[in-house]
Amino acid sequence: MPKDLRDSADGPATRPAGSGLTAEQEATWFAYMRVALRLNYEINRGLQAEGDVSLQDFHVLNALADSPGGRLQLSDLAIRIGWERSRVSHQVLRMEARGLVERRPSSADARATDAVLTSQGRDALHRATPGHAALVKRMFFDGLDPGLLAPLQTALEQIHEQILVHGTLPRPSGRQTRWSGTDED
Repeated sequence: MPKDLRDSADGPATRPAGSGLTAEQEATWFAYMRVALRLNYEINRGLQAEGDVSLQDFHVLNALADSPGGRLQLSDLAIRIGWERSRVSHQVLRMEARGLVERRPSSADARATDAVLTSQGRDALHRATPGHAALVKRMFFDGLDPGLLAPLQTALEQIHEQILVHGTLPRPSGRQTRWSGTDED
């Protein structure tokens, strides 16, 4: 059994009552958090340095590029990227001021607003994607034993499904298919 990472020279640390996690689960969770937090920082930094977009911009641009007509209702965009609608609204306003997206009345529901990818936003996404992919490869995949890739994908798919089943956001429609930056318009 792995040693509790919070153990000190005075003896083992005690787990909060009712945490429900085994020592192995807790160690795995903390390993995931270390990776997720550090990777998000590095990806955001890389996108800003090379592509002049933030990780948040990239999420929005990517979701729009992967949608019919480069367009999604704000509520659907929020579901797709796993954000609260108000956060998406504020992000889209900031991106609209930079010419990356436009807000338009929804083509499906006159009461709703769509975010629409602009040609400037598509260009920014195309510029950012190659460097982003290279950074993801270097930071995430290059240090991973190739034999762990399939089990990691399976584990992540199972975790994602669990989040969809027990989470509060509706299930997104479709799956992301575009990421290479080579999509044809």
